[in-house]
Amino acid sequence: MKIYDLMNLDAEGYESRNVNVFFQNDLFKVRVIVLEAGQKIPKCQMDSFVMFYVVKGEVLLSKNDEISVLKENQAFITEPALLSMETDLGARLMGIQVKTRE
Repeated sequence: MKIYDLMNLDAEGYESRNVNVFFQNDLFKVRVIVLEAGQKIPKCQMDSFVMFYVVKGEVLLSKNDEISVLKENQAFITEPALLSMETDLGARLMGIQVKTRE
């Protein structure tokens, strides 16, 4: 059995996000996302279902240009969409991408 401590997993910035993947199979991919104060993830068209869970901090999340605050211990789940996020104070999240049926 493998237990993942989301606060202690190493994470790189957005530009090196592929190294933040700590689990992946044919159906889904799980990664840690760490944003420093003032950082942003630019708009990205996600072709998979996505879930974000905020472990620490908060982010301003945009889905298809609709904006909402996602706070610590809150989760966001969406179908494929145009997504972006930013943070004023910094945040640590878990992101899960779930493949759509082909």
